[in-house]
Amino acid sequence: MSNGGRPIQIALVDDYDVVVMGVANMLEPYRDRVVVAELDTNQPVEDGVDIALYDSFAQPESDRAEIKTLIDNPRARRVVVYTWNFHPDLLATARDLGVHGYLSKALTARELVTALESVHAGEIVVSPSSATVRTQGGDWPGRGEGLTDREAEILALITQGKNNAEIAALTYLSPNTVKSYIRGLYRKIDVESRTQAVLWGVRHGFLPDKRRIEHWRGGP
Repeated sequence: MSNGGRPIQIALVDDYDVVVMGVANMLEPYRDRVVVAELDTNQPVEDGVDIALYDSFAQPESDRAEIKTLIDNPRARRVVVYTWNFHPDLLATARDLGVHGYLSKALTARELVTALESVHAGEIVVSPSSATVRTQGGDWPGRGEGLTDREAEILALITQGKNNAEIAALTYLSPNTVKSYIRGLYRKIDVESRTQAVLWGVRHGFLPDKRRIEHWRGGP
């Protein structure tokens, strides 16, 4: 138990409700150690949280700007990035900005909780990166339709109106890799064009539900 006998207070930051709820459900069995104090911008935590956990799934703006927003706000005592993307440039940028953790979505729930406790205790925690490890927990749009986390992120960016070059830049994937993911997800959702993919995405929850980052801008 941390925090002088109370669980660590966590705010989850991502624009997609299904992603946020997926992480919250992962952490629920460990509520004696970590508590999700903030799920919705309609119920902000006035006294701040111990850790803002920034889930990078399909964030439409630069992660750099959003991470800095969290770090600059004193309501988030520590900031942790939760991601599958360990591109060296992304990791270096996050560390330069001053994040307190850069954690892999390949972690089990138990490992994630342990890492968050280490961050809360004052450590800087960076998960070992592994391109071959798949997401262990959490949730994302389209999971029930068989989309992987990375296919879902690319479809979310397509639904947001991003072109292939923009998607490659946001995900740090090569253009050919992006095209390969797009071909695969088109087969899974049975569409043949980008327009059809966007319409499918709109109908199946691939547009952001809200901008959770907004109430972190400009101080407490």
